[in-house]
Amino acid sequence: MKIAFSLFLIVFSCLWNAQTVQISLEPKLAENIHRLDQLMENNDEKVLTLLCPDVSFGHSNGWVQSFEDFKKDFNSKKVMYSNIQQIEIYEAKKYNDVYSVRRKIKVSGMYKNQDFKMMLGLLEIWKKEKSFWKLWSRQSIEIKP
Repeated sequence: MKIAFSLFLIVFSCLWNAQTVQISLEPKLAENIHRLDQLMENNDEKVLTLLCPDVSFGHSNGWVQSFEDFKKDFNSKKVMYSNIQQIEIYEAKKYNDVYSVRRKIKVSGMYKNQDFKMMLGLLEIWKKEKSFWKLWSRQSIEIKP
């Protein structure tokens, strides 16, 4: 029984790692990436604590937001997410206290009272500030089926 349970843990760990983080990331960064998605999905304004004051969001429709733009639109519920599912992290590069992370996510929600559902490719730049990883820049593109 003990061997079977150990084998289950090894297989589960391998499957979990293969699906969620295929690339080596610092654990705190991996946590913040997951937390970012959770907070956005729950439309929780605590998401602002994960952003650098000079963050830049480039959206798949060409829309670009600064921190203040994002905060205003997030608080006004201009965009409301109902589901954010990470599909994969397929590239991560580190240089000093900066990570470049490429990943795919499925998102759904409402934009100006219209439902949306799409697959996005993201390029995120994360900076370490006082031992805490914060999102500095994010560019998304829509991935068509």
